[in-house]
Amino acid sequence: MTEIFDNIRKIYTFASACPELANYIEFFSESSPELTKKFIGHSNFTVKMFASWTPTFYINLGDPYLLISGNNINKINAGEDVVILRNNMVERVNNPSDHIFTVKFHPGGLEAVLGISQLNYISKITDLRTLLPGNLLQQLKQRVTFEERCVLFQDYLLTLLKKQKYNDHYLHFVRDCIGNYNPGSSALNTGKMAEKMFVSSKTINRYFNRVVGLSPKSYFSLLRARTALNQFVNDRKDFLPYDFGYYDMSHFYRDAEKFTGQKVTGAIL
Repeated sequence: MTEIFDNIRKIYTFASACPELANYIEFFSESSPELTKKFIGHSNFTVKMFASWTPTFYINLGDPYLLISGNNINKINAGEDVVILRNNMVERVNNPSDHIFTVKFHPGGLEAVLGISQLNYISKITDLRTLLPGNLLQQLKQRVTFEERCVLFQDYLLTLLKKQKYNDHYLHFVRDCIGNYNPGSSALNTGKMAEKMFVSSKTINRYFNRVVGLSPKSYFSLLRARTALNQFVNDRKDFLPYDFGYYDMSHFYRDAEKFTGQKVTGAIL
């Protein structure tokens, strides 16, 4: 299964973060062995996800699986937990008993809550015990339900958030830029985005590279391609490339191919 092109959400249970954490965490999710068997069957399968620059925790509640991130191929053993940045294509190779609790942060969210820069995890697959206490991970695995795991983990993160003694200007600035981004506007022009935020182009580039790990133009290009491709797949008949700042369909196809690594045309998918 491939993100956007296939409904990979159908084998997962999802939950939103509480209001205090909503600016930092995109969602909690957990793969369901029952739903996996219902929709996938009894064969091994893969889940491919495109780059998003979102720090993501994978807490393994089930059997071993393979995690491929860029050129890194890791066997994740039963009971082994990892963090990745998702700065490139990520692929999980699973068996039907796949059972993983996932926490996906917004860009910069890891630093806002845990005080750890996501730049440390570019193109890496890292043992989650370097970030989280071993007893917390053990308690998460001992909880019976997805809801119980969400509550336990949110309580832990809220405790950390309250200990943060400063409001990081860089984080707030980048979050405001992302929140104000309109995929159909001229925001891909760094100069115009900087003007809108009352800073120089040099400043906005420095802030994004410090918090996210790449330039604002690169990040918003990725975000635009992801947003437009979702709309194209969901409603190809009424899709208009101009709504997303593309000159024409050819411009959109080139950008989608750059984002996904495969040709995207009206005749496929």
